[in-house]
Amino acid sequence: MRLVIARCRVDYVGRLTAHLPTARRLLLIKADGSVSIHADDRAYKPLNWMSPPCWLVEDSVDDAEALWVVTNKAGEELRITIEEIEHDSRHELGVDPGLVKDGVEAHLQELLAEHVETLGNGYTLVRREYMTAIGPVDLLCRNADGASVAVEIKRRGDIDGVEQLTRYLELLNRDPLLAPVSGVFAAQQIKPQAKTLATDRGIRCLVLDYEALRGTESTEFRLF
Repeated sequence: MRLVIARCRVDYVGRLTAHLPTARRLLLIKADGSVSIHADDRAYKPLNWMSPPCWLVEDSVDDAEALWVVTNKAGEELRITIEEIEHDSRHELGVDPGLVKDGVEAHLQELLAEHVETLGNGYTLVRREYMTAIGPVDLLCRNADGASVAVEIKRRGDIDGVEQLTRYLELLNRDPLLAPVSGVFAAQQIKPQAKTLATDRGIRCLVLDYEALRGTESTEFRLF
């Protein structure tokens, strides 16, 4: 990972345009090729970013400024004009073991693998914890037509989970033996913003009933 603290301005040119005026910011260039731009607020969320696959080219504008152009496969550009670099370092983080799921989330994965028909008629399980270059996707399945489907499972579904599945899909779709791979984002609760983002990216959302998957009956009073 490369960490750069710089005084810079940023322009995004693609399906829409966006501009960040000059300010001191943190630039993260990760080993997976992604580039993200952060301010000293917003917690973990970047001001702007480019997901892999993308390519960074560094060039000089003049003696005072440098221009970094990050381009993705769609031809969209993140143009970072560097006015001054205060810090520039590289760090080898190694292979991350991945997120250890909590008990409910891990059990949801196990139950959904066992009852894969919950995803739809004709679904079959290929493998749990199907490994990609950036970690395992929870389930890799095939639908009734035999097409590959990647399933990411969360207890509470938010935007981060959709972003995670998006990265998995980008990598899985590079494999000609799997492509095209569609996605299902499954959770007990899915936030409206996450559902909107998933729909925009062609990812199907599925709300899971944990108790029903466990085969337990509701404790609510019923007439019949």
